Amino acid sequence: MSTIDLQHLRQWIGKTHVDHDVLSSRHARLMAATLGIPQSDLVSGHPLPPLWHWLYFLDGLAPEELGRDGHPARGGFLPPVPLPNRMWAGGQLEFKKALPLDGSVEKRSSIVSIEHKQGRSGELVFVTVLHEILHAGEVAISEHHDIVYKEATPVDSNKPFAAMPQATHSYEWLPTSTTLFRYSALTFNGHRIHYDADYCREVEHYASQVIHGPLNATLLAGYAERIAGKPVKLFNYRGVRPALLGATLTLNAVHEGGDLLLWVSLPDGAVSMQARASF
Repeated sequence: MSTIDLQHLRQWIGKTHVDHDVLSSRHARLMAATLGIPQSDLVSGHPLPPLWHWLYFLDGLAPEELGRDGHPARGGFLPPVPLPNRMWAGGQLEFKKALPLDGSVEKRSSIVSIEHKQGRSGELVFVTVLHEILHAGEVAISEHHDIVYKEATPVDSNKPFAAMPQATHSYEWLPTSTTLFRYSALTFNGHRIHYDADYCREVEHYASQVIHGPLNATLLAGYAERIAGKPVKLFNYRGVRPALLGATLTLNAVHEGGDLLLWVSLPDGAVSMQARASF
């Protein structure tokens, strides 16, 4: 018997939230330090790298406003989905104009869809939120962000691998517990799957801490720009399976027409995240 009252949850469609922030160049340099990349260009007026807007517009909720997983408690802006695990599923972004570091920005968010599905591991609820980032009164980034809620079930190790082409660009990346701590701190992300090993194993059934999906997406977007030598205009990404602490990840890319197909692969060859960048 399903516990999902989809009609009730869909009452959240249309809910909106507006926030304001400043794209601190100091915060961006801390991100660069976390990734081990040069900080010298990250000065006032320099374009914000792709997906780094996730470092801003942070919610500072009191401890009593958090759920057991360290995320904000259910309800409020997002619907109170009664499934225990919540993760980034993917997203689609359009970059319309550059955002300058130290610029004042506005974020307008609205819930546009809520869907209930049955997956291999049980019930799933997908919530899609439209975020628009504005600078000087103009939309600079339009982002559809997909959030998935699911049962607390072990990772499906028998899930078939996605068939990928031969990569023409690749490099290996080994995130450490310090990497995860720093990125959680930069994004004020209290989700315990990224730092609490006992919680990961005993509650959400992961063998180890989970590497942030948005961190992998950010690395892929930056890799796309380095390969192409120009800014990304469209970026679509989708999480396929979690990447866990201790795994050496490989970032891969191959040209498909004018686009780049990108993916993060795990040591066994499975795809953790897949993306496409257009220029």
